[in-house]
Amino acid sequence: VQLQASGGGLVQAGGSLKVSCAASGVAFNRYAVGWFRQAPGKEREFVAAKVRDSDRYVYEDSVKGRFTISRDRTENTVYLQMNNLKPEDTAVYYCAASNRIIFSSLRNWSMYAYWGLGTLVTVSS
Repeated sequence: VQLQASGGGLVQAGGSLKVSCAASGVAFNRYAVGWFRQAPGKEREFVAAKVRDSDRYVYEDSVKGRFTISRDRTENTVYLQMNNLKPEDTAVYYCAASNRIIFSSLRNWSMYAYWGLGTLVTVSS
């Protein structure tokens, strides 16, 4: 399983970005997909996740109403649309996947087996 995250960049506060996570070697719909981020000097934190075999999504409280996960089945890609970005959203964003994770563990980064390289999102004030 290989994951490739892309789409990061520099944006002003209040702006939007859409980051992508493309999978190869696996049917993505059979996997839970999580987005995590890590800011300089901080621990990795949960952002959002898609439940496997489902269109259910889970969001960290600080991004609810601003970030949205979606899935393109034909492209085998999961997206994270980020609106109304804030400087505190600045971080390297990672996507991760697992076909064995349970719902209660979606927020736990250590439960994901597969990781892509991160993509940097910088929000200027």
